[in-house]
Amino acid sequence: MALSFCGNDKNVNSYSVENGTLNNGCFVDALNLVPHVFLLFITFPILFIGWGSQSSKVQIHHNTWLHFPGHNMRWILTFSLLFIHVCEFAEGIVSNKMMYTNHLHLFMPAFMGFIAATTSVVYYHNIETSNFPKLLLVLFIYWVLAFITKSIKLLKYAEFSVGPQHLRFCITALLVLLYGLLMAVEINVIRVRKYVFFANPQKVKPPEDLQDLGVRFLQPFVNLLSKATYWWMNPLIIGAHKRPIELKKIGKLPIAMRALTNYLRLKDAYEDQRTAEDPNKAPSIWRSMYRAFGRPILLSSTFRYLADLLGFAGPLCISGIVKYLQKSEVTATDKTEAFDGMMNSRANNTFLDVYFMSSTELLQNTSVLAVLLFLALILQRTFLQASYYVTIETGINLRGALLAMIYNKILRLSTSNMSMGEMTLGQINNLVAIETNQLMWFLFLCPNLWAMPVQIIMGVILLYYLLGSSALVGASVIVLLAPVQYLIATKLADTQKSSLEHSTDRLKKTSEILKGIKLLKLYAWENIFCDSVEDTRGKELTSLKTFAFYTSMSIFMNAAIPIAAVLSTFVMHHFLNKSGPTPHEAFAALALFHILVTPLFLLSTVVRFAVKALVSVQKLGEFLQSDEIGDDSWRNGDMSVSMEAGKKHTGGTKAINRKQPMRYQMDNYEQPTRRQLRPTETEDVAVKVSNGFFTWGSNLDTLSDINICIPTGQLTMIVGQVGCGKSSLLLAMLGEMQTTDGRVYWSKLPDYEMAHEGNISWSGAEESDEDIQSKNRYSVAYATQKSWLLNATVEENITFGSPFNKQRYKTVIDACSLQPDIDLLPFGDQTEIGERGINLSGGQRQRICVARALYQNTNIVFLDDPFSALDIHLSDHLMQEGILKFLQDDKRTVVLVTHKLQYLIHADWIIAMKDGSVLREGTLKDIQTHDIELYDHWKTLMNRQDHGLEKDIQQDSQTTLERKTLRRAFYSREAKNQMDDEDEVEEEEEEDDDNMSTTTNRRSKIPWRVCWCYLSSGGFFMVFLMVSSKLLKHSVIVAIDYWLAIWTSSKTNATSVAGASAVNASNITDAFSSSSNFTNATTPADPDAEIDSYYLPVFIILCAAGIMLCLITSLTVEFLGLSAATNLHHNLLNKIIHAPIRFFDITPLGQIINRFSADTNIIDQHIPPTLESLTRSTLLCLSAIGVISSITPAFLIALVPLAVAFYFIQKYFRVASKDLQDLDDSTQLPLLCHFSETAEGLTTIRAFRHEARFKQRMLELTDTNNTAYLFLSAANRWLEVRTDYLGAVIVLTAAGASIWSSHYNLHHGALVGLGLTYALTVTNYLNWVVRNLADLEVQMAAVKKVNSFLGTESENYEGSMDASQVPENWPQSGEIKIQDLCVRYDPMLKPVLKHVNMYIEPSQKVGICGRTGSGKSSLSLAFFNMVDIFEGKIVIDGIDICKLPLQTLRSRLSIILQDPVLFSGSIRFNLDPERTCSDDRLWEALEIAQLKNMVKALPGGLDAVVTEAGENFSVGQRQLFCLARAFVRKSSILIMDEATASIDMATENILQKVVMTAFADRTVVTIAHRVHTILEADLVIVMKRGNILEYDKPETLLEQEDGMFASFVRADM
Repeated sequence: MALSFCGNDKNVNSYSVENGTLNNGCFVDALNLVPHVFLLFITFPILFIGWGSQSSKVQIHHNTWLHFPGHNMRWILTFSLLFIHVCEFAEGIVSNKMMYTNHLHLFMPAFMGFIAATTSVVYYHNIETSNFPKLLLVLFIYWVLAFITKSIKLLKYAEFSVGPQHLRFCITALLVLLYGLLMAVEINVIRVRKYVFFANPQKVKPPEDLQDLGVRFLQPFVNLLSKATYWWMNPLIIGAHKRPIELKKIGKLPIAMRALTNYLRLKDAYEDQRTAEDPNKAPSIWRSMYRAFGRPILLSSTFRYLADLLGFAGPLCISGIVKYLQKSEVTATDKTEAFDGMMNSRANNTFLDVYFMSSTELLQNTSVLAVLLFLALILQRTFLQASYYVTIETGINLRGALLAMIYNKILRLSTSNMSMGEMTLGQINNLVAIETNQLMWFLFLCPNLWAMPVQIIMGVILLYYLLGSSALVGASVIVLLAPVQYLIATKLADTQKSSLEHSTDRLKKTSEILKGIKLLKLYAWENIFCDSVEDTRGKELTSLKTFAFYTSMSIFMNAAIPIAAVLSTFVMHHFLNKSGPTPHEAFAALALFHILVTPLFLLSTVVRFAVKALVSVQKLGEFLQSDEIGDDSWRNGDMSVSMEAGKKHTGGTKAINRKQPMRYQMDNYEQPTRRQLRPTETEDVAVKVSNGFFTWGSNLDTLSDINICIPTGQLTMIVGQVGCGKSSLLLAMLGEMQTTDGRVYWSKLPDYEMAHEGNISWSGAEESDEDIQSKNRYSVAYATQKSWLLNATVEENITFGSPFNKQRYKTVIDACSLQPDIDLLPFGDQTEIGERGINLSGGQRQRICVARALYQNTNIVFLDDPFSALDIHLSDHLMQEGILKFLQDDKRTVVLVTHKLQYLIHADWIIAMKDGSVLREGTLKDIQTHDIELYDHWKTLMNRQDHGLEKDIQQDSQTTLERKTLRRAFYSREAKNQMDDEDEVEEEEEEDDDNMSTTTNRRSKIPWRVCWCYLSSGGFFMVFLMVSSKLLKHSVIVAIDYWLAIWTSSKTNATSVAGASAVNASNITDAFSSSSNFTNATTPADPDAEIDSYYLPVFIILCAAGIMLCLITSLTVEFLGLSAATNLHHNLLNKIIHAPIRFFDITPLGQIINRFSADTNIIDQHIPPTLESLTRSTLLCLSAIGVISSITPAFLIALVPLAVAFYFIQKYFRVASKDLQDLDDSTQLPLLCHFSETAEGLTTIRAFRHEARFKQRMLELTDTNNTAYLFLSAANRWLEVRTDYLGAVIVLTAAGASIWSSHYNLHHGALVGLGLTYALTVTNYLNWVVRNLADLEVQMAAVKKVNSFLGTESENYEGSMDASQVPENWPQSGEIKIQDLCVRYDPMLKPVLKHVNMYIEPSQKVGICGRTGSGKSSLSLAFFNMVDIFEGKIVIDGIDICKLPLQTLRSRLSIILQDPVLFSGSIRFNLDPERTCSDDRLWEALEIAQLKNMVKALPGGLDAVVTEAGENFSVGQRQLFCLARAFVRKSSILIMDEATASIDMATENILQKVVMTAFADRTVVTIAHRVHTILEADLVIVMKRGNILEYDKPETLLEQEDGMFASFVRADM
């Protein structure tokens, strides 16, 4: 009976119970089986029935995660229980080996206990998900029974004097403790939930978040196991294959993580620091952060410490395994001796007829150590990921809170701060985009600050314990090089700054080129500008080179430090101990050095972030302390105290928040309703200012002594010269200015006619929210002078949060004549406009802003110069329909600031201002009678403005021109959409085709082609160098470690001569004495020294080579990246600048600029490090696997399933990660935009009283972005946990394989150490392989985008003639023949000119006119060969222009375009970038263009500065500069394309005369939209739809009454 339960040893009757039943050890063990079996019998049927029924009902989404009390405690205890059962089982097995026959009772109960414990937790989980606590009774009974049986066992052990020195006693004691605790947990559940023994069980609802199906982030709600392994993310990550992850899929944030919750936490912590004694003291942000978010950070740090301590288990276990393997090898030589020893120990440790093992003995068993190593790794990794997750979640919460805090502050910033430049938009954007992220990153890394020193100290202590004082040398090498790392890190940050400056400069130049590309091509200036960009790029590349150098240094340090440390340690060890280390010391030390390097490498980064965080906090503090809009004296009784005040007196905010989680209690925000109570109203003054003095924060009053009334329901106009304080007056009434004296009164609703004077005293909490609401001044519809649009659809911009009313909306649109503009937009009024949307012209933007003010249902409307960007027709229409009809019919109070005095007749009340004070106030009649002088002054001005009505067509054309540019922008969009992003089309195809395999392949393929393109643009030599040096480096590193293994093991062999046979020893000495560096061939006295002198030099040489190669590889990768970046940018720039003009029509500007900004930046700075990291971690993993399998080939069998698992993990993760990354990027942009929008439109938002709505929007945007970021981090954790577990399995299999093969004496202990050390590194690098792959894939998209542009066709610059064949002075006479000309923009499109014939004599003046779209401008482009001439030809002075090289052709003609383009630089550069003309010539041109006096007055004259796009000149002046530019180039043909659109009549007349005189001997072709400009021409051509309709002298054409030209001229009169 080989397998009897109690064993059948000779002369022992295991089954006798003579000494009492409980004194038979075997019976006690049997008793222990009872509870386990009982549990299994009862729970299995329940589980099966439960599972059967569960599959039938649909899985309910949420009630599943209702936790019973003590949930986490129970999981932790169960896991400990499982661990102890494993120990018990191991102990049983080992003890059993010491017996003569098998004793099942030694390990059987432990095995059953393990199964029962597993079952208990599965069972518990199922009960919890179905929320049926009554069944927990079973577990309660189990815990009680187990506790009792184990206690009996423990008592018996104590009786038989088995004590803590025996392992089994300790294990049993621990089990008793655990069962007792689990019993307590179970009793607690009964106490709280009262599900049994109590009359009324407690009903429990799941948490709020889970009742809301929108919450998909389940980390806080799942059970402990799922929390630790991110199991709940599986469906999301695996599902990403079939369908890309969208925002809908990731749902909302749980309440605890929302920005509002965290904002309130942080705000309370911040405000609590304001004490009564010192209310103005700035609260410390650090302290408030600690108070609000300190606890999770502490938790995370605890996890981190646990993980770090467990991390040291690896080296110790390796050292143990190697040591005991060698022992067993040595002892194996003398079996009998060992056996006797065993018998002795058996005799001493046998109680109750079985052997009891001492506590230390178990740890000397190699298999046990291997399992322990595995468990330690799993635990360490789990704790580490938990620590990361907690810090990341806290960091995200902090960021949300900070953003909300900054936003609330922005809404209360004083306007003077913004306008006086104390707080620029840039600063605010930086706070939002940079400082908050810095703080978030600091939080991510801050546990490292206190964990790393501990880790380093522990590591050094362990090293000392292993290797003695020589270890300190190695450690000091590491520690001394840490400051160097820090230095490099700071240098890196500096270089990044300088390269950023250059790249902004380059971007500015590039975008200027792209905006003026048409002009550059027409003037043949592309190359000049291209060179200037290349110049800046050169500077940028220089700083990038430095950047690359420092990066590679940093990588080099990281790779070389461990080699240097190992080298110095072992050399030191050699000199101090006169002998090398033993294998188990050597490899433990090696593993420890690897552990030590990481914290030191990271420490420099962490310190850098800490420094940055200090700066960020200081900036934030300054911002939060800056001035707010006046909460002071002028807010008299009729005004509310700012929104926040509402929050002050509602009692504890916390309480409220529970009732209404997502509402701002403090801003119980409603749109103010319209007043029905007109008749009862006594006051007829809406706003009254009495002796007001207002300032913009400087000492001077901007407005002084203001006494005005704004009558209710009337139209008030404010007039005055530019800069006399009209807009300021509006803002003063809105409370945006600082009041130095006086009052602003707003009339109230009649219901509340209680006169509050002075400030409101908040009398406790008795005033309700409604009360405050009533004290609000009304929301005021306010349209600013500088139009402000949201990034939203046209409709959202107009309704601005009010409910949509179709009738009203239509009326408003008509009043602002927006319909024609809306019709042009691709999606009508659903088109996105604003920063990121379609660029509208000034007039269109202004009209939308006015429409917004009209649409709002408010009693008071403030319009600040709404006509400034509108032409006469539109302003008349707006005045009549919008202001007089729409607003006045509604009896709304309107205040209108304007320069158009002809509208004064409509005003009910007029306020005339001068120099910041009121000059007159009254009706027009009053002013006429009392201030004749002023009235006459107005009259003359009005006359002048009426003359201005003649400009009416000119102005009208301004609007048509705007619409035309808009139409052009969309006319060409269709074509663009085809080529825009082929990848998008691909994605759509996938959508239709739900066939799993195709979608999977498409989305998980690595873009090899793009990678190859990237590498090849880096140059083949560099690629070859990189690959070869990488391979060499890794081979050398492996060689170093292998050499170490041979060296140390040769040592043990030599020293174990005592045990080994003498032959063995002589063999060794023979081997070495034959080697040449051994002079004394006699048998050595000290084998160690002589072995060392052979091994040591080689070791030193290998290490030195390794360090050199580290340097070379790190440099090659970085510089490969650099040369790729250089080439890609160079090619991109050249391709784009030389692309045909059509390319710019169909490719949106933003898209091209993106290639130069974001994509180039990725190629410059992000791809090289990613590539480096990827190749390094991949090669490390491969070399490790190679080493392990060469030592233990058996490992290869286990490798297959592991590789498969790894393949699937990386495949799923890469796809999901890419999607989540995209979501994170795409949700970040709206958030940043919302901040800058708010800062720009502060006055409008505050006037409308829409703060609450904007806050709500900000919170939504923040939460969306945070959700995406959280999911991205959780996905990274998901991956890391899985790869780490895989790594742990690799270590386990490697250890198992080597132990198994060492039993058959297949190899050496030292090599096992080598294998295990390598296996340990794999765990660190596996997840890096996948994450770098995923990153690289995202970054390669940039290369792909740049590549797609590199495929564009260039214009054909060559021509069939050589430049030298063209006469120097061509074209001298300027004769133009056009024969049968057909032109189209693209072979795909219809022709725009059809068979045009004309002949222009030398020095003739020709006018071309026609309706919009008749082909006039296309004709002007045809002269320059800018469009596709597919039939016919243009012959100038006998040469067909299609044959000429483009450069020659374009440099010999001049053109003036309709939209003026100026470049930043000097005036000289704008007139003559080629630097070929003398100053006199330039002055002459300026004189012709009527600019000479103005330029003379500028500082620097010709070298005066022109800002970007010429913003420092008016549009008219810019147009004149463009004329001057054409005059500078004295060519005999001048083409003017609607060149005088933005010039007033007087200047234009002068110009016409000049052109006639200065160009008397040249051919001038004028394309006109105002017919009277070409009445003097020699020849007039009227075009229609690409054909010539009329062609004759103007006089002749005018005589044809029904002719087109005649009708034009009539319309123009």
